Amino acid sequence: MKGVASRGNCICFGRFALQALEPVWITSGQIETGRRTITRFARRGVKIWIRIFPDKPIRRRPAEIRMGSGKAKGTPKYWVSVVRPGRILYEISGVSETIARRAFQVVAYKMPIHTQFLVSSPDRTK
Repeated sequence: MKGVASRGNCICFGRFALQALEPVWITSGQIETGRRTITRFARRGVKIWIRIFPDKPIRRRPAEIRMGSGKAKGTPKYWVSVVRPGRILYEISGVSETIARRAFQVVAYKMPIHTQFLVSSPDRTK
């Protein structure tokens, strides 16, 4: 998780974005909580892009199992996404800036890291 994000660090799909400022593992539950928060806060007309995917399994050994023994790992307990500073977490469009800012403020409160709100320029070409 050293360094800054070289990919996924610019707004590509929406008009507003939430960007990570710290390195962290974000679990699938935290990603889903952010998505639900945006959907409930912005209501109709919002288009959401989730720019991170939990593709790293975190495993834990079952209780009362001896340590060691090589490859005898447990089943995945949960999945995480490795996030570096600068990575875009969510993008939205179809709402005003005040609604987007407030929605991302609530989402940022639920995330385990510091984030910042970004606005893309209106004249950007796709």
